[in-house]
Amino acid sequence: MHLPHLKPSLGLVALTPLLAGCANGEVSGLGFEEGISSVNDQSLSLWQGAWIAGAVVGVITLILILWPVFFHRKKDENFPKQTQYNIPVEIAYTLIPFLIVAVLFYFTVQRESKIVKISPDSQVSHFIDVVGFQWSWQFRYKDAGDFKSATVTGTPAQPPTLYLPQGQKVRFTLDANDVVHGFWIPAFMIQMQNLPGVTNQLEFTANKLGTYPGRCNILCGRNHAQML
Repeated sequence: MHLPHLKPSLGLVALTPLLAGCANGEVSGLGFEEGISSVNDQSLSLWQGAWIAGAVVGVITLILILWPVFFHRKKDENFPKQTQYNIPVEIAYTLIPFLIVAVLFYFTVQRESKIVKISPDSQVSHFIDVVGFQWSWQFRYKDAGDFKSATVTGTPAQPPTLYLPQGQKVRFTLDANDVVHGFWIPAFMIQMQNLPGVTNQLEFTANKLGTYPGRCNILCGRNHAQML
């Protein structure tokens, strides 16, 4: 799809069902390459923090499991001393998980508010409508000259390709014609639902040239797996 208002020298980012290879940046990103999109810049630190918190909790849990296995094994036939109602330990077991969830919740809300924030129209370079239907997508490049030629409709047999300008903010208006769909670009760490009768909007900037897979992540019927 050609965008008439883009300069010829402007790099384009293509989103297709083709899979891309792993890059070195994906290692530190725990599966996600750094700097691909403006959403990555917001989400990656939260993703890394969640994994670190999960690893710490996992190690502590493993220690608590293995400690009695190795150091409190049955040594004789005497009935062991019973302990119960350890108030400090019970309080700690309650507060520590609560604090972990509260911290993750705080940073999640903070990042999410930045990701879903809608900018003034003057700060957005391009506008694209994304319509989900069973079982493919329709992309409408609203700022193109000829609206008909700037509309791409896919089929399950031939998924559409969405082209994005590199380094320019794009606003997506999401809708659905039939059931709920999920507009998802895994590498960009972004997804939002396409709801019938409800208009959702999403903005981000694609920073790196490449081909990235996109798909529906909401079970939308028999051929959901073909909705790429």
